[in-house]
Amino acid sequence: MLTFDNRFLRELPGDPDLRNEPRQVFGACWSPVAPTPVAAPSLLVYSREMAAELGLNEEAMAAPELLAALAGNGLLPGMVSYATCYGGHQFGQWVGQLGDGRAILLGEAISRQGQRLELQIKGAGPTPYSRRADGRAVLRSSIREFLCSEAMHHLGVPTTRALSLVGTGETVVRDMFYDGHPVAEPGAVVCRVAPSFTRFGHFELLAARGEYALLRRLVDFTIARDFPEMLVDGQPELSRWFLEICRRTAHLMVHWMRVGFVHGVMNTDNMSILGLTIDYGPYGWVDNFDPGWTPNTTDASSRRYCFARQPAIARWNLERLADALAGLMPDPEALAVAIEHYDHVYASEFCRAFAAKLGLRDWRHDDSDLLEDLFELMRLSEIDMTEFFRSLARLDIENPSPDVVQGAFYREDLRRRFTGDLARWLIRYAARLRHDGQPAEQRAAQMNDCNPRYVLRNYLAQQAIDLAERGDAQMIYDLLDVLRRPYEEQAGRQAFSAKRPDWARHRAGCSMLSCSS
Repeated sequence: MLTFDNRFLRELPGDPDLRNEPRQVFGACWSPVAPTPVAAPSLLVYSREMAAELGLNEEAMAAPELLAALAGNGLLPGMVSYATCYGGHQFGQWVGQLGDGRAILLGEAISRQGQRLELQIKGAGPTPYSRRADGRAVLRSSIREFLCSEAMHHLGVPTTRALSLVGTGETVVRDMFYDGHPVAEPGAVVCRVAPSFTRFGHFELLAARGEYALLRRLVDFTIARDFPEMLVDGQPELSRWFLEICRRTAHLMVHWMRVGFVHGVMNTDNMSILGLTIDYGPYGWVDNFDPGWTPNTTDASSRRYCFARQPAIARWNLERLADALAGLMPDPEALAVAIEHYDHVYASEFCRAFAAKLGLRDWRHDDSDLLEDLFELMRLSEIDMTEFFRSLARLDIENPSPDVVQGAFYREDLRRRFTGDLARWLIRYAARLRHDGQPAEQRAAQMNDCNPRYVLRNYLAQQAIDLAERGDAQMIYDLLDVLRRPYEEQAGRQAFSAKRPDWARHRAGCSMLSCSS
């Protein structure tokens, strides 16, 4: 059914201690650990695209032995279950060892195209890195992770993927609001897929502990397996490798800003060495445009991980990774050069992305003022980001009326107050477009190719969760289907493109969320 080649286990040292209890793990990159079986697993939904990449058809996905593996109730031939050891900076503070506390890897599958893909089940029970947690996950967070992984992929954003969502037939006790009122919620297990789940924190922990020989082994392994183009005559080029990590991270941040995505928990242990979006917790899409918005209730006071700060936080995280790697670098100055490269790549790619969003042929220096003025106007008037940019493609540049974007306002009083300002901005913008001289149809097609009609708004995810908790998974299927084609107009799917309704502005799960899962 699946072919495995578990190179991570073969080439990096494992933990000789077989106790599955919370503890510090030294001198090892992974610990063997068996998933904890669940009572009554059922396959709620799976990604047909991800299954196809793994060579799994509908019949294979229905096989009892695969369901058992995806639930944590058994292993397929070639699978080996383990959890990896890493640390991290959380909210700017070094916290030491973290590790896969409820994510258990099942090995490295080889796809039909020869690509190496790690399979990881999240919510499958405790590991030595679980600290004081149970290793389980609730249905609500699992639905959000499953849907967002696939939604981001179809948006063209680098991301880990999701293969399946399995109900466990058990409940999990969680204090969703951290207010001393825990409740029992339905449990679930998500199978995540990525070429690698290696994080910045894997390298940070070894450096912090002074385990430099093992750090060097991990770096050499990561380059050989995941960045083979960085090998010259069989030797890894560390400076080029770090430069590439910076480049990929810059591209990722531009994608997040382009579609209005806010991760919510940009700790260094949630940063992928491959430049993928990883660990979908209290994420969200910007509804009414607010650069200071964060979807994470834990971050509500400091807003460290708010929308506008994401590029700067990614840079800060890269600096922490550079600190960890500095002792291995033949030329430590190359690290500073790579960080500067991040700045240049982010700036140039951001301009390219927003030129496309605005329908411009290319980016001119004075376009920055045009965009900054738009952002401030959108913030003051509470304009929906997704709806505004999608509607802008319909603007008649010979008669630039604000009527074309009236549906992007959330509040009637702000619409009346700022329509004049918006009309004046549109006149400036239309003049800029006329200077380009691009045909209207060509411009609109360009804009619609990068401004999504459908994104996974939190209130939509919450509606799917509410239904699923009552035993109705249909909206999960509907959302998954709609989000496969986020840039296309889909007849009869208007409800999935509607901006956030008033009832969802402050409802839990529909705007901000906690890290509880």
